[in-house]
Amino acid sequence: MRKIAFLVAALVAMSGTAQAQQFVNVLTGGTSGVYYPMGNAMSNLFGKAMPNAKVTVQATKASVENLNLLEAGRGELAFTLGDSLSNAWVGVEDAGFKTPLKKLRGVAGIYPNYIQIVSSQESGIKTLADLKGKRVSVGAPKSGTELNARAVFKAAGLSYDDMKVQYLPFGESVELMKNRQLDATLQSAGLGVASIRDLASTIAIHIVEIPPATVAKTGDAAYVPASIPAGTYLGQDKPIPTVAINNFLVTHQGVSDDTVYKMTKAIFENLPDLKAAHSAGKDITLENAAKAMPVPLHPGAEKYYREKGLIK
Repeated sequence: MRKIAFLVAALVAMSGTAQAQQFVNVLTGGTSGVYYPMGNAMSNLFGKAMPNAKVTVQATKASVENLNLLEAGRGELAFTLGDSLSNAWVGVEDAGFKTPLKKLRGVAGIYPNYIQIVSSQESGIKTLADLKGKRVSVGAPKSGTELNARAVFKAAGLSYDDMKVQYLPFGESVELMKNRQLDATLQSAGLGVASIRDLASTIAIHIVEIPPATVAKTGDAAYVPASIPAGTYLGQDKPIPTVAINNFLVTHQGVSDDTVYKMTKAIFENLPDLKAAHSAGKDITLENAAKAMPVPLHPGAEKYYREKGLIK
């Protein structure tokens, strides 16, 4: 009887250990963008904050894919653009969401993405109008970047029919531009994104202006006028007007309050680590974390913000 009791106790203990195992899969973007290095930095923080958790980082096609994966329960934290998140919540099919994704819950507003249209000097593209007839990459189909491209081009009086459009990720676009197989690439990312820095170090580039008047014509409050500071990329000697869109971290309602609380706390109590991972990290602030969230906050994140006095 004692042996049986011992075996039962052991099985119960093993079951408890199995149940205690946490999984945190961080959904990012392409490896040459900003989401991926930032996600890796966050995963290191989560591993320290939750030593019993199995933390992984997944490279994806970014915003749209990330949100659909979250809704299906195939991730615990994801990066996304604000306009994609708004479209996911209401279910905009043309944006890649067949039905409203109502399981999504907000964690934090982080840094802004800048829509960066970069051409080779050799292409002669200086303005948005010059893109007509040119070979232009707009990101993966229905990715956050590609949705940004549609909005900006429409506001500028352009359509994909005016160009020779290719749907390519950042890194592949850059390689084709280096080989003179592509004239321009539109990339929605944090400032100093590795792909454009790589391109600027190899060929002479031109960053195409997106004037404030064009930004206003998008008709989307998520799109705000911004500027790419001089010196962000090699050979860029003046600031360039463009569009900014805020990025968010999102989870889903099935992730425990404790896990989301620990993730949120780990992020905002280790901001220097995120800044070290990528220059975009300098724009992440606790003060802005709970502002303008397009979906309901997760209770775990809300708990942390209440502790910090951001939510009364």
